[in-house]
Amino acid sequence: MSLLTQANFLLDITRTRGIVRRYFVVNGFDGALTMLGLIMGFIVSAPTDLSMVVGVCLGAAIALSMSGISSAYISESAERKYALGELEKAMISDLHNSAHGVASRWVPLLIALVNGLAPLVISLLILSPLWLSITGINLPVPPLYAAILVALLLTFLLGVFLGRISGVTWLRSGIQSLLVAVITASLIYFFVGN
Repeated sequence: MSLLTQANFLLDITRTRGIVRRYFVVNGFDGALTMLGLIMGFIVSAPTDLSMVVGVCLGAAIALSMSGISSAYISESAERKYALGELEKAMISDLHNSAHGVASRWVPLLIALVNGLAPLVISLLILSPLWLSITGINLPVPPLYAAILVALLLTFLLGVFLGRISGVTWLRSGIQSLLVAVITASLIYFFVGN
């Protein structure tokens, strides 16, 4: 059984696929809006070297990732142990070596990785125009503004993903998510830029 097949099986028997999707979207939004906030802060502040912007943003992305991994692992591990204990009581049997026992140990790790990697990957994508600019690649727009455009696009795509899951029109859901990002950027511009 491949690793992906086994992960899908464990998510199915624990009925945690929805939890994984929620963590991905919620922490993806956290990563996108955090990077959007930091980059907007740099845009409205005194000019700063791009390598410093990348360093600050990367530090925040790593912190978001570690927070996501550790908090999800701790909480989901406790939830899976509780669920296994309840199942063992109902079945009057030790399920430690069963598929449910394996799931109670591995599903928290899978959920934690999704929870922590979502903001990191999205943050890295948002920072990609800055890295391209640092390496000497000319962009059609200034790198900080290009990063803002990437953040807005990714926020829109997260909304599209949510819309497809919930059965709401993808365009409506994408625009709602994009609106949150635009309001966030506007608030930062209004309160920090003036």
